[in-house]
Amino acid sequence: MKSRLSPFLALLALIPLPAAADVLTGTAAFGDWGADRPGVERWIRPQDLPLPMATQSVAVTANVVKRPTGGKPRVPPGFDVTLAAEGLAGPRTLRTAPNGDIFVAETRGGKVSVLVFGADGKATHEAFASGLNRPYGLAFYPPGPNPNYLYVAETNRVIRFPYRAGDRVASGEPEVIVSGLPTGGHSTRDIAFSPDGKQLFIAVGSLSNAGDGVSGEPPGGIAAFERKFGVGAAWGKETGRASVLTADPDGKNLRHFANGIRNCSGVSIQPATGALWCATNERDGLGDNLPPDFVTRVEDGAFYGWPWFYTGANVDPRHKGERGDLAGKATTPDVLIQPHSAPLGLAFYEGDSFPAEYRGDAFLALHGSWNRSGPTGYKVVRVRFEDGKPTGAYEDFMTGFVLSQKAVWGRPVGVTVGKDGALYVSEDAGGSIWRVQPLP
Repeated sequence: MKSRLSPFLALLALIPLPAAADVLTGTAAFGDWGADRPGVERWIRPQDLPLPMATQSVAVTANVVKRPTGGKPRVPPGFDVTLAAEGLAGPRTLRTAPNGDIFVAETRGGKVSVLVFGADGKATHEAFASGLNRPYGLAFYPPGPNPNYLYVAETNRVIRFPYRAGDRVASGEPEVIVSGLPTGGHSTRDIAFSPDGKQLFIAVGSLSNAGDGVSGEPPGGIAAFERKFGVGAAWGKETGRASVLTADPDGKNLRHFANGIRNCSGVSIQPATGALWCATNERDGLGDNLPPDFVTRVEDGAFYGWPWFYTGANVDPRHKGERGDLAGKATTPDVLIQPHSAPLGLAFYEGDSFPAEYRGDAFLALHGSWNRSGPTGYKVVRVRFEDGKPTGAYEDFMTGFVLSQKAVWGRPVGVTVGKDGALYVSEDAGGSIWRVQPLP
């Protein structure tokens, strides 16, 4: 069994930490970029949460500046981080093909590209498919060593391209698998396949922050609506949103899989269990340290609270007195993340090049805050597991993208483990991709 105590805490320097802080809990677990450093481990628990509006809700948007000359992220001792690629147009989701090629969704550029590495370890990028509508999610099908298709989630639909190992340009026109996904609001649409290849999962975020317009009852009544869409499904302009959907690989039998998830921007299958996991951006407007973002297992038929509740049965004051029937049905997420960190990409580590204790843990990209008095996020963290189960703690792994209260040079989005066992991280502020691998 792996220890939850960080192996790097004894090596921390430059930034002072609270005494005896093997794992920061309670109010110490909350914080901003000033306390971030590889090896710092936090465990936010439901009992640690403040009351709504314990602090004023503020908007502080960090300015994106050019990366300092020679600047690079900070990683734990024993690891090296190098610039793998640059000059991409909004690189977001990363996926490693079974043959080792790394695909990247260039959301702002409307294309999916393949990284082509040279002998010097630097990559150029070739367009696999262009002219797409804010592509984000990528998944190879069927699961296994010999996929026949690359599925791409655009903001309004899911399409697939014919694919054979080594293809770097799409060999045919896309086939529409799922059309008519709701647009506007959160535009990210991440996708994944169940290990047996029988289910396609599609994450669709909310249109609003806290469910504006979903009070009262939907036409036909709540009971009838939830018989059709599932427990906790939101209605009106939020119908079909704040949910993870599922369908057959050909797009048939589309239905709600789980509801009440404000914006699941990152989905991943846990190799050890085959479970679906989701990285979620929670709502804003309740203060610096509320409510927590989260990473959690997503179960069929489950309800995760939005917009009426957060972190289990905690009532959002903007919906006080509504849907009391759901209070005991809201699932508490597995791992709570510092509020407003904006979790995006999620990938489990199953490579061989990192130390053995990393195997089975997950890496999570935190895009960074705007609804907080001091910046938080803007880093990659390691989500800790023991025997396939989350400990509840997470540890700073890649930091250094923030220069000051008002300036950042990078915003992490996508994470993937390469066939070489290295961790690859995209950031869409500077359009770059970074490689992390152990020192020789």
